[in-house]
Amino acid sequence: MAIGDLSVAAGVSSTHLAQRFKDLIGVTPKRPARTYRSAATVFAIDPAGPIDRGDLAGGAGHFDQAHFGHEFRAFTGLTPTRYVEVRRRFLGEHPGHVLDRRPLPAD
Repeated sequence: MAIGDLSVAAGVSSTHLAQRFKDLIGVTPKRPARTYRSAATVFAIDPAGPIDRGDLAGGAGHFDQAHFGHEFRAFTGLTPTRYVEVRRRFLGEHPGHVLDRRPLPAD
């Protein structure tokens, strides 16, 4: 849910919502929303297939790849390209890991 929609549903201004949220939770609503969006983007990546950064950026709610790349790096510490390289290497070394979407080989 968009934060603006949340303030409308709660019947308060976005400023009031942000302040109450910060008072009760310790951060403004944008912080967990950003974290959720970033985590959802990371888990949506299928490292076994081709990566379309434009689709990834759009799916994460970004209008340009530069902003997406900045947010991605802030969240993961890696560029999207480097993240995929690291994840592919990890999955190659740890087949069957929960992050591995490939079916396990039949015995």
